[in-house]
Amino acid sequence: MIVITALETCDVRFPTPTQRDGPDAMNEDPDYSAAYVVLRTNSPDDLCGYGFVFTIGRGNDVQKSACEALAYLVVGRRVEEVVSDLGAFARGLTGDSQLPWLGPEKDVTHMAIGAVINAAWDMAARRDRLPLWRFIAGLRPQQIVNQIDFRYIADVLTPHEALTMLNEAKYKKAERIQNLRDRGYPAYTTSPGWLGYSDEKLARLSLAAVAEGFKTIKLKVGVNVEDDIRRCRIARKVIGDKVSMAVDANQRWDVRNAIEWVKQLSQFNLAWVEGPTNPDDVLGHAAIRCAVAPVPISTGEHPQKRIIFQQLFQASAVDLIQIDATRVGGVNEILAILLMARKFRVRVFPHAGGLGHGELMQHLAMADYVSISGSMEDRAIEYVDHLHEHFVNPVRVIKGRYVAPSAPGFSAEMFGTSIREFAFPHGEAWRKSLSVGGSRPERADVM
Repeated sequence: MIVITALETCDVRFPTPTQRDGPDAMNEDPDYSAAYVVLRTNSPDDLCGYGFVFTIGRGNDVQKSACEALAYLVVGRRVEEVVSDLGAFARGLTGDSQLPWLGPEKDVTHMAIGAVINAAWDMAARRDRLPLWRFIAGLRPQQIVNQIDFRYIADVLTPHEALTMLNEAKYKKAERIQNLRDRGYPAYTTSPGWLGYSDEKLARLSLAAVAEGFKTIKLKVGVNVEDDIRRCRIARKVIGDKVSMAVDANQRWDVRNAIEWVKQLSQFNLAWVEGPTNPDDVLGHAAIRCAVAPVPISTGEHPQKRIIFQQLFQASAVDLIQIDATRVGGVNEILAILLMARKFRVRVFPHAGGLGHGELMQHLAMADYVSISGSMEDRAIEYVDHLHEHFVNPVRVIKGRYVAPSAPGFSAEMFGTSIREFAFPHGEAWRKSLSVGGSRPERADVM
């Protein structure tokens, strides 16, 4: 009998500020990090499942501990039982009789549950020797419905509504799969726009992004409006009027401040303004959207569960959303959010601006295109050119489009050498720095 024999975890941290990569209006010096999870089995072919929670440094140890705390719900489970009913597996974690005291479905615990659930999906896709997007595409409409916990969202999305939409989308599925193989999925890039970059580097990377085929770039904003106006002007001059430009405040502003700030930036014909205020402030987003129309408003990187997305849709608070598989409760909850987005005709631009996000989000966006929305029009997955070399099956972006992954699984597996080097605090990259009182490795070749 093949069972899960261990839930292993590791605190992995990369010193991104050494190259000024990653800073935004809320996080000046993030160390891109992961509470990394491996589900081991006694399978003779060494079947495993990989997942992680993305963090930005301090507190990653807390997230790791939360992942470890779930071992009693996982270790000893039969692999066949888990992968044959991933919906029941997910509900078994979120519905544990004692975890609701920490939630329900909230914060560190919910993110840890998401990592374990994602690892189980990775294991299921690996077992079937399919990339995750193809694994999901192979599920029948009723099987997808069975993955979703409709508790708390049934007033907006019922199982019957979900099944109807999925049945509508199943036609031409083979054609869409082939289209992804031939053309890939559109990408946009945040790589030119980090707040830590000089004006010269902003201009150089923006010009390079256009040359590489990206149709949209995104800049971080929110600390100083005069600086933001100057940087937006530089970028717009370089990329011209035919390439779109979005901005991201990373939840920096309150409502009134956001309205005033966005009105000053609206002169640059923004594709959207992302994260203008607290991610849980649904009515705040609605007020901002109303006040700055027609500038599109978006959020989604940080809302922690499907209920917040439900309310954003109900309140007409957003024009588009980001999804993040390491923030909510894994693939199952992402499927619920994608179905609600289709019902409310809200565009989805997956968040992929951190460690391993692109690797995960490519699968979910492609599964959405094949099985749910049926559309790639005016949609794109974020892309940043950082840290992909640490993943066994890294993303490939060619001419501004994600190449459809073909390797089995969720693309979440990291190289053992990377884990050993950047494990905190005893990995070699950290040990030298911490032994002399430093806060992070001084390495010029981390990126």
